[in-house]
Amino acid sequence: MEWKAEWIRPQQDMGDVCPVFVKEFEGKGAVKAELRITAMGVYEAVLNGQRVGSFVLAPGWTSYEKRLQYQSYDVTKLLGEKNLLEVTLGKGWYRGPVPDWNKEDMARKAALPAGLIAQLHLTYEDGREETILTDETWGTREGQIRFSEIYDGETFDARVEAGDVSPAVCFEGRTDQLIPQQGEEIREQERVKAARIFTTPKGEVVVDFGQEVTGYLEFCVDAREGDVVEISHAEVMDKEGSFYTENYRSAKAKIHYTCRDGVQTYKPHLTFFGFRYVRLDRFPGLEEGRLPDLEQFTAVVVHSDMKRTGYLRSSNPLLNRFFSNVIWGQKGNFLDVPTDCPQRNERLGWTGDAQAFIKTASYNFDVEKFFTKWLADMAADQCENGSVGHVIPACGVGSGSAAWDDASTICPWQIYLTYGDPAILRQQFDCMKKYLAFIGSTTKDPYLWTGGEHFEDWLGLDAPVGSYKGSTRADFIASAFYAHSTLLTAKAGRVLGEDVSEYEALYKNIVKTFRETFTDYRTQTEYVLAVHFGLAEDPQKTADALAQKVVADGSRLMTGFVGTPYLLHVLSGYGHTDLAYTLLLRTEYPSWLYPVTKGATTVWEHWDGIMENGDFWSADMNSFNHYAYGAVADWVYEEAAGIHTVEEAPGFARIRIAPKPDERLDWLEGSIQTRHGLVSSKWSWVELDGVKKVRCEITTPSPSTIVIDGVSREVEPGSYLFFADK
Repeated sequence: MEWKAEWIRPQQDMGDVCPVFVKEFEGKGAVKAELRITAMGVYEAVLNGQRVGSFVLAPGWTSYEKRLQYQSYDVTKLLGEKNLLEVTLGKGWYRGPVPDWNKEDMARKAALPAGLIAQLHLTYEDGREETILTDETWGTREGQIRFSEIYDGETFDARVEAGDVSPAVCFEGRTDQLIPQQGEEIREQERVKAARIFTTPKGEVVVDFGQEVTGYLEFCVDAREGDVVEISHAEVMDKEGSFYTENYRSAKAKIHYTCRDGVQTYKPHLTFFGFRYVRLDRFPGLEEGRLPDLEQFTAVVVHSDMKRTGYLRSSNPLLNRFFSNVIWGQKGNFLDVPTDCPQRNERLGWTGDAQAFIKTASYNFDVEKFFTKWLADMAADQCENGSVGHVIPACGVGSGSAAWDDASTICPWQIYLTYGDPAILRQQFDCMKKYLAFIGSTTKDPYLWTGGEHFEDWLGLDAPVGSYKGSTRADFIASAFYAHSTLLTAKAGRVLGEDVSEYEALYKNIVKTFRETFTDYRTQTEYVLAVHFGLAEDPQKTADALAQKVVADGSRLMTGFVGTPYLLHVLSGYGHTDLAYTLLLRTEYPSWLYPVTKGATTVWEHWDGIMENGDFWSADMNSFNHYAYGAVADWVYEEAAGIHTVEEAPGFARIRIAPKPDERLDWLEGSIQTRHGLVSSKWSWVELDGVKKVRCEITTPSPSTIVIDGVSREVEPGSYLFFADK
């Protein structure tokens, strides 16, 4: 699309106040109207008092200097004979302090203008067309939003009336990086009612929604002009039962609202929070000892507009709560980019978390469009040397870590496997190749990745005292992922019809050198990577040794971000499904279910974010909504329920269904809505003629191989019932 509009900004810097851009125009006789718009910041457009579209925090978060999305809205039904278009602009990710520890980048962003560009195209009854462009005929004024930032929240003054309008100023701004909306829109998805209001031992009045969410609070209040509402957000209460915000670090995460007279309802416009609890620091009636009603508070859930596709259920209530936590963790962190957490002064698109979780993510929800956009930003932000930022969009946080950079190969390959469209491979293939070239140029050994700075097995439980990194050798992890990414790049190239002989030869040499170099395995993660990435000469022997080590470690996992996603796959893939279930169903620390026993409603960053004695793991890095460890759900889909896509027929065009029951569960079922239809698998224990049997109910939309009790059957699409001994 050709942009004829100009970038405009307020005539004077309004400081923290969110500017409102205004344009009056005639619309008599118009039968169609389309608004194309984007901004340097996040915007909310209103035409004749009605909100334009349902995109929250538009235009979203991309690598702005290279890719800034614009949105197109049909606003025909909002037109009148005389019209007023108002666009309020907040700092958002574009101009806000994200992240707030990169002082140089913060200063650069703070100097950017509050820029808006828009084109409103009108078509009239007589066929005449008119385009209204942002230019100096637009006006700007101060709005009711007096402050709005991603980390610190929003300040709103309902008493502020529309004031004097000053002409907007045109400025030199690029349009060559403007692209049509590529990702999913961020939208209000659901509403959670307040569960209870209580007073803490410190006398704090707190509203509990019973579920941690990402989004914002909506409240209703009957007030007098000048009354103030001040609200803080939190994920958890401390062991004394008091409000706890230390883990938000420097993020203030507050709402400050000044009331007008009468009944009024408010929710933030240009920011979001991660929270389960809100504290009423100031609220009309509190000083007189009157508590508000539950009905006055609602949590509005906000995330990218993804369709739910996967479901897991079982006979175990704790496991079901964990499945729910995985879903809530994904919803809370898939807000335009796959963030690590939604609450503290971070909320960044960490590549390591994304690659660990992407298989689970693609089963739970339709994330093809979501990741297509995010991976395009990865390619745009790829460093000149071929390394990939630790976070995407890049924020000056660094690059070049094994397992994190490998999101560049793992993510596009998984999206291809889940949805079957090679377009994602074509889009990302150059990025994949440049990444491998980076490893080759930086390593000290041609066939191993040695040296460099890595996150290693982040948060591994076998970490030395005082370290966040597990005890797995850095060169071992880096070289294992070097092999894996080389193999995936070769596979992607073959799908695309490319010559991949160079990568096939490189892969063989990496595997050979790896086996010659790493002749022993020292940690659970080393055993896991050696087997899962096809590097162990004797995978069965290595998997058996892993099982022995897990048992010797107290039948508990010791892995971190690198090893945990694959741990149960390796165990169940080589005859140790019972041990995999032992780890899955374990309720003592460390385990997936331990946080559930502590009341978790999302997945935690640390297995013991809240320790047995009620103390917190730490204050500086202790998120209670961190989706990465929820990656184990892909094992439940694939091994427990038995649903596998087949690499030779991706997108579930052909399916392998091989459920693996366990007697500690009465039943379990999993289902995924694929591009070909619904695949589901449910097993349950029943008694037939006095003998305990497994009842397997399977529905497949594609030709499938069904494996029950060790027997393979080739079937056509349909529903099937089997009974087996185990």
